[in-house]
Amino acid sequence: MSTQVMVTLPDEVYRRAASLARLSGQRMSDILADTIALSLPSLSPQAESVQPLSALPDEQVLALADAQMEPAQDRQFSRLLNRQQAETLTEAERSELLILMQIYQETLLRKAQALHEAVQRGLREPLLP
Repeated sequence: MSTQVMVTLPDEVYRRAASLARLSGQRMSDILADTIALSLPSLSPQAESVQPLSALPDEQVLALADAQMEPAQDRQFSRLLNRQQAETLTEAERSELLILMQIYQETLLRKAQALHEAVQRGLREPLLP
């Protein structure tokens, strides 16, 4: 089931979404719906059990600050992105790409949060002065 909503976008966001829609050959509404879906935090049981970074020991914070996708997932993610660019994705591959994109974004978000926590604790130097 879907719910239709009206959203006012800043001009720059609209231009970027329109450009991505043109490049990918998708409808703008699909691009925006996918972007919103991917940017919202997951409500999976695993996500609910994630401890706040402030409760983790320094070693775990540093490990999360260096986190990356699993190599096999990263290779498949790159392969599917290339197929998407070439407009040769099947529906099954599109679904897999969305899942891998969610994993990538969640990993990147957790990594950024851990880096922030590491800087706050004095475990890492800030990236920018």
